[in-house]
Amino acid sequence: MSAEAADRVAVTSSRPCTPPQAIWFEFLLDEGLLEKHLQKSHPADPSPIQLINQFLEQASKPSVNEQNQVQPPTDNKRNRTLKLLALKVAAYLKWDLELLEKSLTVPVLNMLLNELLCISKVPPGVKHVDLDLCSLPPTTTMAILVYNRWAVRTTVQSSFPVKPLKPGPPQLNIMSQMQQEKELTDNILKVLKEQAGDSILVLEKALQLTTDLYVHTMRTLDQIVGESCLENGDTESSTAGLRISMDEMHCQVCYDLGTVFFSQGSLNPPAYEKAKELLFRTNELLSKIGDEPVHCRIDQKRLDGYCQACAVLTDPTDVNEQQLTTYGRVHHCVKSSNYQGLIEIFLNDNVTLSLLPYFRRSVLRELSQMAQNGDGNLEEVCFKVCICNAIRDVLEQQMIGVRFHQIMLKPTKEIIDFLLEACARSLNLDQASEDSKRNMAAFLKNLCQSLDDPQFVFMISSYDMFSKLLKDEERKEIHDQMRKRSPRAKFSAKPLSVFYDIPASPSVSIGQLEHQLILTVDPGRIRQILIELHGMTSDQHFWTVSNKWEVPTVYGGVILGIKDNLTRDLVYILMAKGLHCIMIKDFVHARQLYSTCLELVTEFSPKLRQVMLNEMLLLDISAHKAETGSAGDHPPADLVSRVRGYLETRLTVYPGGKMSSRHSAMLREDIPLRQIITEECVAFMLNWKENEYLTLQIPALLIQNNPFVKLGQLLAATCKELPGPKESRRTAKDLWDIVVQIFCLSNQHKRVNDGRISLIKYRESTLGIMRRSELVTFIKRLSDPMVLTVLISLFVKLHNIVRDDIVNDVTAEYMTIWPTSVPNLQSVDVEAVAVTMREMVNYSLNINSNNHNWLTTQADIYFATNQFSAALHFYLQAGAICSDFFNKCVPSDVYTDMVLKRMIKCCSMLNCHTQVAILCQFLREVDYMTAFKALQEQNSHDAMDSYYEYIWDITILEYLTHIHHKRGETDKRQIAIKAIGQSELNSSNPEEVLQLAAQKRKKKFLQAMAKLYF
Repeated sequence: MSAEAADRVAVTSSRPCTPPQAIWFEFLLDEGLLEKHLQKSHPADPSPIQLINQFLEQASKPSVNEQNQVQPPTDNKRNRTLKLLALKVAAYLKWDLELLEKSLTVPVLNMLLNELLCISKVPPGVKHVDLDLCSLPPTTTMAILVYNRWAVRTTVQSSFPVKPLKPGPPQLNIMSQMQQEKELTDNILKVLKEQAGDSILVLEKALQLTTDLYVHTMRTLDQIVGESCLENGDTESSTAGLRISMDEMHCQVCYDLGTVFFSQGSLNPPAYEKAKELLFRTNELLSKIGDEPVHCRIDQKRLDGYCQACAVLTDPTDVNEQQLTTYGRVHHCVKSSNYQGLIEIFLNDNVTLSLLPYFRRSVLRELSQMAQNGDGNLEEVCFKVCICNAIRDVLEQQMIGVRFHQIMLKPTKEIIDFLLEACARSLNLDQASEDSKRNMAAFLKNLCQSLDDPQFVFMISSYDMFSKLLKDEERKEIHDQMRKRSPRAKFSAKPLSVFYDIPASPSVSIGQLEHQLILTVDPGRIRQILIELHGMTSDQHFWTVSNKWEVPTVYGGVILGIKDNLTRDLVYILMAKGLHCIMIKDFVHARQLYSTCLELVTEFSPKLRQVMLNEMLLLDISAHKAETGSAGDHPPADLVSRVRGYLETRLTVYPGGKMSSRHSAMLREDIPLRQIITEECVAFMLNWKENEYLTLQIPALLIQNNPFVKLGQLLAATCKELPGPKESRRTAKDLWDIVVQIFCLSNQHKRVNDGRISLIKYRESTLGIMRRSELVTFIKRLSDPMVLTVLISLFVKLHNIVRDDIVNDVTAEYMTIWPTSVPNLQSVDVEAVAVTMREMVNYSLNINSNNHNWLTTQADIYFATNQFSAALHFYLQAGAICSDFFNKCVPSDVYTDMVLKRMIKCCSMLNCHTQVAILCQFLREVDYMTAFKALQEQNSHDAMDSYYEYIWDITILEYLTHIHHKRGETDKRQIAIKAIGQSELNSSNPEEVLQLAAQKRKKKFLQAMAKLYF
């Protein structure tokens, strides 16, 4: 042997040997093997539970006779021995139902316990309830009790919801076995539920037994086999076995009966009383039995839960029972209206922390509901419980509930008194942790700062706990704040300005006036309120009353530069409220506010007058857009003239160096201008097709200086020349170049520490005439279909070029007017182009959802991103719009061969293969290869043969007949034959008849598809 082989042998021999697993039939051959196997020190393999399953499975296997007929299991020595072995394993486990129920199925355990009844000589054919348990042998009585205990426990367990098992891969034989086992289990449970009443009576009789019982052991089961020859009388084994004391048997039976009655309590409330009696007796017997019972198996925590629930659900019978749990005492206090006792429990619990916070909150909700239902005495209890809960949250550093803050908005002396009492009883300063003290100190400090009434603040700050918990600096800070709080009405009133002749009302409080100022949109009322406020105090800026009042930043400096405080507040508030009204489309009040503001500023500020004129122009544009929409009447000539005038005021210098007096005045005053007004004006001209002005009349210098004007001019020129000759591409190319530049990325080189040069790529170029976000915002101000179509076409073309995926190219109108390449393709941000294109199409469809070209583009976008169901939705919607929901022929320029092929691919990817075959007929040249391949698929997710009535091509129908015949699918073959036999599909018919038949089927099929995907 080589050295290497010797090493392998040595390693192999040094490994620990795994003992071979015992096989079930070995226990038949060797009677003593079972006991040796179960008494092994290491875990036996197979385990006791596995042995029970194997023995009973082999014993219950059906037999097959000479005629191959399945016969029930025979009663022979082999099967009897297997059943006896199963019983011996259960005896080794001391008939522990808790373990057996968890490990064995209901059918197996039912078989096991029925064998126990048989071997224990239970009289056959007699109901257990009719037997006299006192006169039966002890092992027989115990067998009856074990069986009936299992019956009631299984009935209770079956009433609990069970989470279904996650199904694995379907396997027919396993599925069949599972179904058979489920049916068998259901049948057994049905019988057990029918006999539940008898089982309960049997167990109640057992509680009257006064002697100990015996349960079979492995040795007594062996004795039964030897004593089987005895004919009458008790056998030796009937009074031997494992001794079960009377107390232990009563304890287990009480527990099982208590759980049964508890489960019946929801339908029969008096059952809770029985359950309580039995479960409390179980508790007493359990303490009497000791820590190591022989047969009794009870989960102490579960028993405590049952007892606690029974104490809550039933009326108390004595004082000692109320002391069982804190939860029970809480419920009894609520039921008996002992609310003072309830508050005492909550205050004590703030120290012991035994009740869960959510339980305390649920008690408060229950009391609040009772108070709302008319019990007025509970209002005081509710606020006290709420305060107790709030202090508990403070001590545990949890968020305080909203209800407490609501109470503290309008506190009373009683509330503050109880709050301080609760704080003192909940926190023992000598024993509390530093965290608890710190939390309580922060709570009291915040409470003082939030209270408006100095009297209540003084009550808290003078409390002994307050002075001990807060530092001197914190107490001084709160006292200083108290001194500063004085009624604002004591301020002296100033005489009114002569300019405002409306009388003021100094008697009205400032807070009420500020509230009215926030709510009103009446200009006259706003002016009057401000006059009254300024008459009460002159050192406050009332334009800051609401943080919702905002004016554009470019106007802020001009307005806040007004020297007169009243005028400044009035102008600021009028403009802020006007802007808010425009935002919520309340144009009537916005116009009133702006008109008042314009009248006011005209008298002292030409600059603000021009600002207000510009804002009123924006108001009129917005109002006209909202009132008429994109397809309304053409705007009045006065509005168009004002828009032109505004655009021309944006010029800094006129061509030729001349400047009008109007523009000279604007430069001299340095009028602040908002960019949004320019955008709206350009969009207004585009939406109302003022292309002549934008292309021919607008000053060239304005086009050069303002990016939005330049973009509007190029859009107008491109739309004006469509459809036109090849010269129109020159204007389109200029527009193309501008947009491409906006979507380019800028690169910057930077030297790193080691001297190498790294490349940093920024997501946005600074070379474009505007930022991408500004472009998208401007596009969303447009509503003219031609302008939107041009922009969609541009983005679709750019997207197709940068993506370079010809199979998934998106289509749109006027694609030929754009360049076919981009010089620096790598610099274009592909993702930004795709996002903008999708956003552009979505916005356009919101403007007009009936544009079939936009719908087709949207469908192509979904198709390119493999969202096939959505793509079909929009392809079908485009066709439905053009054909009166398919009642007319869909135009060939809408359902082109490319669109139809994409619809076919969508159906194929969705596994709707019959739809694929039908759509293949729609092509100019029927695609038989694709149709036949689709019809060969058997796993189709559509209606399959229900669609055969929509097929008009005889070749496809004949193929269907053949393939169904080949598969033996007679019913489907008959449907295909019926479709072929329709007279209107006869090939001898005139062409017009065949076309009409095809069109009728197209209509029905597309309508069916629309119902499916819409």
